[in-house]
Amino acid sequence: MSVSDSTGITAPQTHKRPKDSDTLTDRAYQQLEEMIVTLRLEPGQVLSEAQLAEDLGIGRTPVREALQRLASEGLVNVLPRRGVLVSEINLSRQLLLLELRREVERLCARKAAQRATADERDGFRALADDLAAVADNRDDAGFMRLDLQFNRALVQAGRNEFAERAMRRIQGLSRRFWFQHYREVLDLERCARLHADVARAIARGDADGAATASDALMDYIVEFTRATV
Repeated sequence: MSVSDSTGITAPQTHKRPKDSDTLTDRAYQQLEEMIVTLRLEPGQVLSEAQLAEDLGIGRTPVREALQRLASEGLVNVLPRRGVLVSEINLSRQLLLLELRREVERLCARKAAQRATADERDGFRALADDLAAVADNRDDAGFMRLDLQFNRALVQAGRNEFAERAMRRIQGLSRRFWFQHYREVLDLERCARLHADVARAIARGDADGAATASDALMDYIVEFTRATV
């Protein structure tokens, strides 16, 4: 599923293609998370389980379970007698989220540099080259695709299930905030190159360098966040 916005840019699919092993709840979650992150389901919008089930072609029980998972990640709020609402986007809460993301992402970068396999290091080298290319070309859609690949590769190579769980809870809210504001304030070239710096440090097994590059990336993300005011 791709999303086309008013600028004509088509955002790439932001979730994994459903596999045979995915449950219906997984599939409902993946589709709803994408719809919320890309603002097709808008902040403050009231959601109907029945309507979502019909739209997705999935039963109400998996949709209900997916919404509960989204609620645990802060993307929706379940309110007594009011139903399910897409959560609002709040700058002060986003900055608090980034405090946690800085620490977790630094840990993931450091551990990925220490634990990545040879194939994973090759993958990070390729990611760094691709990120440099999208920076040169100022390719918004290409960057969105590579950013998602980078996040997944980072948590996989880090091999810490608790850090991975925390990152998954953080990333949806972070991506949604980014999607809302990137057209106005994102320095795409700078952001892509900062991602590439982390990827290169991981590829060469430089744990301290990966941690430092991760902090530099987070410094920019905080700067980006504050620039939305």
